[in-house]
Amino acid sequence: MKNVKQSPNRTVLYVSAAISLVFVLLSMLFTTKMNEVFGKVFSFLTNGFGWLYLLSVAIFIIVAAWIAISPYGKIILGKDDDKPEFSNFQWFSMLFGGGMGIGLVFWSVAEPIMHYSSPPFGDSATPEAMRIAMQTTFFHWGIHPWVIFAIGGLALAYFQFRKNLPFLISSAFYPLIGDKIYGPVGKTIDILAVFATIFGVATSLGLGSSQIANGLEYIWGIKSTPLTISLIIAVMTVIFTLATVSGLHKAMQAAANLKIWLSIAFMVFIFTFGGMVSILNNITGSIGDYLQNIVGQTFWMGNISWLNGWTIFYWAWWIAWAPFVGQFVARVSKGRSIREFIFAVSLLPSGFSLIWLGIYGGAAFNLDALSGGAIQAATNNNYTTALFAMLEQLPFYAITAPLSIILIVACFIGAANSATYVLAMLTSGGNMNPSKQLKGGWGIAQGAITIVLILVGGTSAVQALQTASIAAAFPFMLIMLVMCYSIIKALKQDVEESKKILETQKK
Repeated sequence: MKNVKQSPNRTVLYVSAAISLVFVLLSMLFTTKMNEVFGKVFSFLTNGFGWLYLLSVAIFIIVAAWIAISPYGKIILGKDDDKPEFSNFQWFSMLFGGGMGIGLVFWSVAEPIMHYSSPPFGDSATPEAMRIAMQTTFFHWGIHPWVIFAIGGLALAYFQFRKNLPFLISSAFYPLIGDKIYGPVGKTIDILAVFATIFGVATSLGLGSSQIANGLEYIWGIKSTPLTISLIIAVMTVIFTLATVSGLHKAMQAAANLKIWLSIAFMVFIFTFGGMVSILNNITGSIGDYLQNIVGQTFWMGNISWLNGWTIFYWAWWIAWAPFVGQFVARVSKGRSIREFIFAVSLLPSGFSLIWLGIYGGAAFNLDALSGGAIQAATNNNYTTALFAMLEQLPFYAITAPLSIILIVACFIGAANSATYVLAMLTSGGNMNPSKQLKGGWGIAQGAITIVLILVGGTSAVQALQTASIAAAFPFMLIMLVMCYSIIKALKQDVEESKKILETQKK
């Protein structure tokens, strides 16, 4: 593989921006029609290709595991003599931080309770339903999503740090198409990566803003409507865009630190007052159930309608986030071996997620039983309020409720700020220091697209968000499948080249 310098090209930016603008305008002008289109797209993709989402993620896991344990795992993400830029502790801390986001806050209480009330199989509201609920929640937030991110991150890190190719998804296809990564084929791949990122992140921002709005209504009675949610998104967009453009890095770092410390504080608080023994029993049993059933659950197709709304949506959401999170884990992993990278990225953040979900889910079930089903009733009425319903059963609610809103806001700002950077990078030829104007433009675009999805969806906003992720992820899922083959081919060539060099040196 030869190194080629990329020439400046704005095609990805112009095409992505134009299509984004058209999407926003069509959604604003033909709201009802777009809502119908969303419904048809959701039905077509989930009913016709749900099996492919499940099979693809299984393939990603097999490929990642095989690469990690094979001799290829020794290859360094960088030159052979490159050393890690961060200590193990710093690296682990950043991976843990990357595992904390809006989705985890949104679903930590809601998902276990919803599965308990409406399990994928069996009777609801039984001890068995509780066990299945936690096992399923662990499955959705455990190893599977982080393996997807590891594949995306591996492609970016390997071809950037070892082969000096642009920090773009298209670079991963150099072993297959060569210099065509700089032409229409490569640009198409990068454009699809942009759209996967846009709608994957928009889903998270939409869920986060919905939780903020419904939290405000639950706590203080401020009515939550699509307009209220849109206003929250608009205000938040102005804040993080101005911070990005004005270069307020310290403010953004402060928001990131606040997110981490608040997350830890909430975990400790809920563990302490939510029933320690019950939580520990729940975590222990759920981990056992999760690991025991992971293979069967990976391929399970027993309840198609349930899968469409849950597992298939999640897998699509994670695939849509692959360029986004992959970029983050790649940037902090230069100098690591592929084996280190895959195992750390797949296991450390997922381990954090399981502890988080075990604490929140265990406390939710314990407190729900003590309160006579109050949390279940609130969740069934409006699942965006599940977190606040649980906190209401704990001490210091007057303090923890506002703090939970602050945590969600911090997660919102962190995700949006990072997304603007990634989108700017993807649309500037892989420039790892994109301009403030480009980041600001994508910040505004992210806010606008999220608002449009909320307004188009109306009372079914979450389904609109789910449809956006599933649709955007579909072509990128196919790209990732081909990318797996391309990575393996590149690694094989890498090993062969190393052997030739050694043989030449011996002679």
